[in-house]
Amino acid sequence: MSIQKFPLTTIQKVRQYIQSALVLPESEQQPPSTKTFEDDDEVPEPESLDALGDLFKFGGPSEIMDSNASASGRWLVSAVNPADALIRLPGLTLKQGLRLVGYIYRSEKSGKGVVWAVPEVLSVTAELEKALSDELDLAHPPQPSQALKDVMESIEGDRSVVSFMVASILRREMLEFGSAGKHCRWTHHRLIDGIPNTIVPEWRTAPPQEFAPRARIFPDGRAAVEFFTCRVAAPTAIFRHIDQYPADSYVVNSLDRAIALVQRRS
Repeated sequence: MSIQKFPLTTIQKVRQYIQSALVLPESEQQPPSTKTFEDDDEVPEPESLDALGDLFKFGGPSEIMDSNASASGRWLVSAVNPADALIRLPGLTLKQGLRLVGYIYRSEKSGKGVVWAVPEVLSVTAELEKALSDELDLAHPPQPSQALKDVMESIEGDRSVVSFMVASILRREMLEFGSAGKHCRWTHHRLIDGIPNTIVPEWRTAPPQEFAPRARIFPDGRAAVEFFTCRVAAPTAIFRHIDQYPADSYVVNSLDRAIALVQRRS
């Protein structure tokens, strides 16, 4: 099958939609030491997605977990339902009998998070809290009982080129879930389809002939996705992202490589 290219604006909308589904409520954005009970904010309503038209299909929604107040310096179960990101994504759904759950870690100026896929019967808050321990730290997140090793094991789809392109963005956004401050990585990457005219690249390899996001399905069912980003946080750089999918799942082998350092035009 020939390579299919995607408009940058379409991929950007996919990313924005996923980000809106994974955003933490205000109560989880900061440690509670900065707020009182009376100051607690309500969870903001998500923005309308009507403008996206028929870009997305509907998938299966998942149970929304009860909210927890954030705490500084320890892991907590997040109120966010990561499976909400799948509701309108084309070509992808959550496997039956599974749920996506999130944990967050918050300190005064930074934070991290993690998303797991677990059996539905073990996705209630009481079960998820069993994985919490005072011995856990930032480098050792909680892992709930019977969680899948890779969250992408919980994803199935129609194996279309669109589904693989979307899966590549979804995976990166879920890996970035709950990250704040110095722990942000993917957040600093901007999708591109060419070299921005405000920068001058210093190439480490031969410059790509084309930067448009693309995907391809091979005759044996394997698939590959390629796209480019510009990291806007120092050290600023152009990245090539190559994802390779096996014929039977959406668990991916990813290569994220800086191919050029960049300087802003004077």
